[in-house]
Amino acid sequence: MENDPIIARREQEAREAKTKKLRNLMIGLAVVAVALVGVVVYQNIHYRPIVKDLELEKADLTAQMIELQQEYDGLTTTNASLNAQLDTSRAEVAALIERIQKTEATNRAQMRKYEKELGTLRTIMRHYVTQIDSLNTLNHKLTAEAAAARKDASEARKANEQLAQQVDELSGQVAAGSVIKARGLHTEAYGKNDKKTDRSSRTVRLLTTLSLVENDLAPRGPVRVYIRVKDPEGILLTNSASVSFPLGDDEIVASASREVDYEGKEVELSIYLNDIPKYTKGVYTIQAYTAQTLLGETTLMLR
Repeated sequence: MENDPIIARREQEAREAKTKKLRNLMIGLAVVAVALVGVVVYQNIHYRPIVKDLELEKADLTAQMIELQQEYDGLTTTNASLNAQLDTSRAEVAALIERIQKTEATNRAQMRKYEKELGTLRTIMRHYVTQIDSLNTLNHKLTAEAAAARKDASEARKANEQLAQQVDELSGQVAAGSVIKARGLHTEAYGKNDKKTDRSSRTVRLLTTLSLVENDLAPRGPVRVYIRVKDPEGILLTNSASVSFPLGDDEIVASASREVDYEGKEVELSIYLNDIPKYTKGVYTIQAYTAQTLLGETTLMLR
């Protein structure tokens, strides 16, 4: 039984079949391994250029985004609202650059999305450029108009100043022209017999005559003329009838005065100085005034 040839043959055949099956399995596994190696090699050979191209596209997209970021940084305006919008867009560009750098180049769908966002941000930037150009144009126009307005205002101010100066000058001329003037100022001495004399011992009064000349600009109405008579020693001669009158900021004492009605035409008048106790030898000085001005001055020599 132990050496039954049939059983031995069957066992041998079983062993051979098992060996053959293992051999076939090994061959199959070897074939699969070779196939996998081939696939890997194929993929490396076929996809490596594609990956490289995708990396280049990512680098190019990143470079475009950085260039756009620099262009955004170069946009400036004094408009607060537009500046706020620019800041928001700058933040979007910076965030997009960061997302691109973190995304694999082989994620083509995401990269296409980033390309669309880049296009949108470029369109927005062109809109900003148009707005800034419009604002700059408007600012230049307003600046030019403001400069022109300042120039016009300056010229108008100068014209007004010149006009005011002319008015002042004309007013001064009118004021000066309206002052009453006199001519023919003359003083003589008289004795007790009402005869002229040149002797101090015989003199009892002085008579000063003058004419207020014609002046259409002068105000009409009563005008008082004052005379101041100083003796040879410069002492003002006064009596109980002497009065004072304002002249500028001063109050002046007059030796005598007289009021006449002035209507713009020439008026002759005489003013007496009486009640002076004594006259001495020498030169007397006589000045005639109105309340506005000195009319003139003359002298009288008494022996």
